[in-house]
Amino acid sequence: MPKTNKATVLIVDDEESIRETLSGIIEDEGHKVLTASSGEKALAYFDNESPDIMLLDVWLPGMDGMEVLKAIREKNSKVSVIMISGHSNIETAVLATRLGAYDFLEKPLSLDKVLIIVRRALEKQYLEKENIELKTSMSRQWEIIGENSAILELKEKIRIAASSQGRVIIYGESGTGKELVARSLHHASDRKDKDFIEVNCAAIPHELIESELFGHEKGSFTGAFESKKGKFELADEGTLFLDEIGDMSLATQAKLLRVLETQEFQKVGGSRNIKVDVRVIAATNKDLEEEIKKTNFREDLYFRLNVIPLHVPPLRERKDDINLLVEHFLKVFARQYGQKPKTISKTTLRVLLEYDWPGNVRELKNTIERFVIMNQSDVIDIKEIPSFKAVKSDYASFKTLREAREQFEKDFILKKLQENNWNVSKTAEELEIERSNLHRKMKSLGIETP
Repeated sequence: MPKTNKATVLIVDDEESIRETLSGIIEDEGHKVLTASSGEKALAYFDNESPDIMLLDVWLPGMDGMEVLKAIREKNSKVSVIMISGHSNIETAVLATRLGAYDFLEKPLSLDKVLIIVRRALEKQYLEKENIELKTSMSRQWEIIGENSAILELKEKIRIAASSQGRVIIYGESGTGKELVARSLHHASDRKDKDFIEVNCAAIPHELIESELFGHEKGSFTGAFESKKGKFELADEGTLFLDEIGDMSLATQAKLLRVLETQEFQKVGGSRNIKVDVRVIAATNKDLEEEIKKTNFREDLYFRLNVIPLHVPPLRERKDDINLLVEHFLKVFARQYGQKPKTISKTTLRVLLEYDWPGNVRELKNTIERFVIMNQSDVIDIKEIPSFKAVKSDYASFKTLREAREQFEKDFILKKLQENNWNVSKTAEELEIERSNLHRKMKSLGIETP
């Protein structure tokens, strides 16, 4: 049974004896009790109090119970209302249910039954609250972190695209967060309460992809021991995310095109048409226009999918977001491993900022996870994790020889300092220069010891 917190229960009945009896048994359960002898007095509580449960008599002087129930629902109150009546009939019970009553009890009241209904109502509230918290937590899990101008533009495009039913292709290098964008689109859409189904087109063998997408009937091929639903059917009324769409075979592309045109398909080995309502979001790290020229991708499928193109920038083009991402991942992994949140030294952060991140955000995430696991102190310092390769500069990208030389010297000295555990004297000896010269060089290049 789910845990239920102590609640505030409002008892509304014009009979004082009933109010006193119900108050006694509910207070014995540890709940706070409020009482009212009329509908008007009951509604006044909602100006200052927020009752969790309400036991409401149908027949009241002045404003009756049904009118009170209507007024409460107009206030959008989350209170669970249990109606009570000594002259009930099926029509009254049905009307109360339609107006949002949780349950209906008849007089004379069984006190045991009252307690059971109150407990069930509280359990239902607890589960609903837990579900809301879970959904909120899930939506935070797929939050896009970053304030870079390209990321802010992407977030705005997601917001606009989410309200439509248009198909989307998400372009970006591996590790940039294409799935994150797809899930953000889903959670911001009117399909958010339905399923988000993912298919990695590159990870499934070509001979099995059709079964994976459309399902199969029992005996349709060797190993098909039972009928199976495909991803399109599972995603009905929700979102289907086709990751790495550029790796899909031409034969499957043709069948996918047909489904996109008709929203109908047949299972492998089947003969019955299955109708679905699915929003398709695709993603790729390939240039599909180049793939079309190479005859690896169908042009008609490209035009079907490419209604709304979204581009996710690589991390090297949004390095101003690295600090935010590092802080985010530090908190995530601290929670995951039951640790206190750690901080990261300025030297380590500087090294992270200088790195080109060929694996993008995924590589940064994995790096921070490794830092959290392997570093036992509260402050993470790169010198304690020598396995991290922090230098990867494209010297040919610099405009002048002087700029390239300075960057090389900085990278080289940083690497040697890390190898020597930031011992300046030892590093100077290895570089065959005076210690004072190394200090001057470090100062001019902006290198600080941790």
